[in-house]
Amino acid sequence: MITQPQPAQATVSVVALDDPSLYISRELSWLEFNDRVLEEGLDPRNPLIERLKFVAIFGTNLDEFFMIRVAAIKQQIEAQVVRRSEDGRTPTEHLAAISERLRKSLPLQMQLLNDDLLPALQREGIRLLRVAELDDETQTALERTFDDNVFPVLTPLAVDSGHPFPYISNLSLSLAVELEEATREGIELHFARVKIPPTLPRFVPVEGGPPGERRFVLLEDLIAHHLDGLFPGMHVRDSYLFRVTRDADLDLQEDEADDLLRAIESELRRRRFGEPVRLEVERGMPEYMRDFLCNSLDLEPVDCYEIEGLMALSDLWQMANLPGYEPLRDKPFLPAIPKRLIGATDIFAQIREGDILLHHPYESFDPVIQFLQQAAEDEKVLAIKATLYRTSGKNSPIVRALLTAAENEKQVAVVIELKARFDEENNIEWAKRLERAGAHVVYGFANQKVHAKSILVVREDDDGLRRYMHFGTGNYNEKTARLYTDLSLFTCRAELGTDDAQLFNALTGFSKVTDYEVLWVAPVTLHRELIARIDRETEHARSGRRAGIRAKINAITETEVVRALYRASQAGVPIDLLVRGMCVLRPGVPGVSDNIRVRSIVGRFLEHSRIYVFENGGELETHIASADWMGRNLDRRVELAVPVLDPVMSETLASHILTVLLADNVKSRELQMDGTYRRLSPGPGEMPIEAQRVFLTQSQALG
Repeated sequence: MITQPQPAQATVSVVALDDPSLYISRELSWLEFNDRVLEEGLDPRNPLIERLKFVAIFGTNLDEFFMIRVAAIKQQIEAQVVRRSEDGRTPTEHLAAISERLRKSLPLQMQLLNDDLLPALQREGIRLLRVAELDDETQTALERTFDDNVFPVLTPLAVDSGHPFPYISNLSLSLAVELEEATREGIELHFARVKIPPTLPRFVPVEGGPPGERRFVLLEDLIAHHLDGLFPGMHVRDSYLFRVTRDADLDLQEDEADDLLRAIESELRRRRFGEPVRLEVERGMPEYMRDFLCNSLDLEPVDCYEIEGLMALSDLWQMANLPGYEPLRDKPFLPAIPKRLIGATDIFAQIREGDILLHHPYESFDPVIQFLQQAAEDEKVLAIKATLYRTSGKNSPIVRALLTAAENEKQVAVVIELKARFDEENNIEWAKRLERAGAHVVYGFANQKVHAKSILVVREDDDGLRRYMHFGTGNYNEKTARLYTDLSLFTCRAELGTDDAQLFNALTGFSKVTDYEVLWVAPVTLHRELIARIDRETEHARSGRRAGIRAKINAITETEVVRALYRASQAGVPIDLLVRGMCVLRPGVPGVSDNIRVRSIVGRFLEHSRIYVFENGGELETHIASADWMGRNLDRRVELAVPVLDPVMSETLASHILTVLLADNVKSRELQMDGTYRRLSPGPGEMPIEAQRVFLTQSQALG
């Protein structure tokens, strides 16, 4: 395990930087981010199917927010935690604020889907219909589909004194059914639940219709239309859709996780049995039924959300992935290959000539795969060490190369993070396969996630042993490398090799490294070094030297870092932050954060790369990193920040990539002092700059 030193000591400030008014709620900041995602769905400048994808992403994000963040808040409430967050709210106040905020966002989401996107899809020949709208012949054909493919899978569950309320699995869709039974005493009401089978397609194709048109009905509508067949002898009064979200975070106790693999497998089985945290109900559901569901699930009214339209928006990917309709999608592109690597058959020779920096997805991820595949087959390669957080699933070329290397009797050591949220099952399967192939597999630690991204290859060159490395800001996943913006650095610099070898020794053995020469490693040195660099910029500014901080990160929530940035701003340091998601820092506060500007870009690609740049009195210092500025990343995970030592590459990151991103006035939003975001647009006479389009155009020109 990597040992953690004492936290860095904060510089004493005369201003009360712990004042709650200086901080934005991290939960509400996250909801602001998800609203920016929804805003892309609202934007008619985006192709229709891409807008549909943004709605699906909005829904998927919200599901995870409830499963993880809201679940944690509810646990605090249950444990009677009264401690206030940095922004001054108690857990109960946070839950109420989340509920209030979502009741403003959700109607906008449903209005977009119901009144804009679905009608637009219909005009393009993709129609989502109700069963009752179809003619008799088509309904008869659908009835056969129901009888043959759906009815055998259904299990209606009664709820009464002899049938307890059934278990409702996480994120599953269900129909709450009102039934009437005629008895001698009169009409008796009953309640039943019918689960919508997740093993069947949500959007059921409807045959026939005009040429070139694709028609679908919702699976739940098809089932609701044939409920009489499930309850013979009863009268179905009505049915209403509902959905339950449960706590899905893994809860591992270090002292109970002697066998981490077994502990993770056990927790995965428990995940679907987590406590309920949200109930979504179809608009129009009777109040008594809603109250009954809330009481049965031990939820409060604040946890119940009425939905007018489609639930489980992640299923929209089924529609978005329909083949064809290319004019309704983003224009495809082919990632560029750097000139140095075009036609190169020996990537190690190229790395010996000098460091290589790749900017994904504009530049191809293939060199990363080639690096590992060549290492797996190269007779001169003695050992390969790698960290894996997320891969691309069953056919990952990265893992296949590691399997090949192990089968070729290379010494292969792989640190697989079993606790990579919602990828645990994939990682467990890969871990077992690598072990069977003869690789040394380390499962990480019970109380620390290994989120660092590094591959270390030890090769016997003609002039002696040499370490070749790949460092990345993103996962070893060739699929997301076409969707996420990330950075890759290939190098064989000796000082980086020494540190990387020390890191792997700490991960795989009992080595307790307390310092590193050039790498910043969390939880050992990264937090301390980051604060030290911010404080150094503060001193530069006070001494009249050139100072400045520019950073691109996914989130900033760690208060020690925020306070250091406030102190730097007070000293006059210009600070530009590109923060995709959560940001608790409040910019523009007079006398505290006047010199801090925070922007967020949400566009075609998910902004995922992390870059830290410090002016350092004119001697530029640049790092790429796996770590965001969050407490979990700096103090409770194994993370890496890697110095970019090639001056040309350092300048490229600072003066080109970050400059273009900060100049974006199309997809960029600027954080206001009140915690809201203002979308930027070109001023009079200004040219529109969309950073992702600029990089894409430049890469295609080079290709």
